Amino acid sequence: MEWKDEGIALAARPYGETGVILEALTRHHGRHLGLVHGGASRRLKSAVLAGNTLEVTWRARLSEHLGTFSIELRRERAGILLENRHALVGLNAFAEVARAVIPEREPHETVFAAAEILLDSMTENDFLHWGALYVRWEAGLLDELGFGLDLRICAVTGTTENLRYVSPKSGRAVSAEAGLPYHSRLLSLPPFLQQSAKAAPTREEIADGLRLTGYFLRERVLLPHHRPVPPARMRLDALAEPESS
Repeated sequence: MEWKDEGIALAARPYGETGVILEALTRHHGRHLGLVHGGASRRLKSAVLAGNTLEVTWRARLSEHLGTFSIELRRERAGILLENRHALVGLNAFAEVARAVIPEREPHETVFAAAEILLDSMTENDFLHWGALYVRWEAGLLDELGFGLDLRICAVTGTTENLRYVSPKSGRAVSAEAGLPYHSRLLSLPPFLQQSAKAAPTREEIADGLRLTGYFLRERVLLPHHRPVPPARMRLDALAEPESS
């Protein structure tokens, strides 16, 4: 068996003397693993760093086998991301969340496309720009996994105006008026996740967004499978706090 695809490197672990097991998020074949012969060599070890986009060719005798990857570097980002502390936090959170929640070999093309945009932004912009993109990526990931949030109308009144909260039980938006008596039990809905948003998000709004998507990833995806929240994701939460600016 053989196929070719684009893949974003998520992680590579040593295998034997010179090989690595590469874990990549591919466009058409989902999160996929394969053995890269010589992946630890001087020629290839920088290519398999997390964040780089590769052209990968996977080969195996049977579909259920691990198989091997032949790789060519298509978009080098790792060097830039590793030199920027904030971007490195974002890269690690992206890679660990993808590894933790995306089922192996299950294709999610929109998740891959959004990841490309997110990682490119991390190389070019500061946290106040890509932080909101990260939240949108996780929101899209939830949607792809069947746990999408309904942020269009108030779950209580049906209004589309002044939406301020999200119910932790239903994942649906709640207006400021309907949610005020219960605001301590609701999650904040940042304006940048609403279609009418115009202003650039603040650090506090990005923090609200991370708490929102992080809550549903934890409660609906990770905990039911007895998996912890990746520590790298918690470090991203800390990055959004005011003292990290």
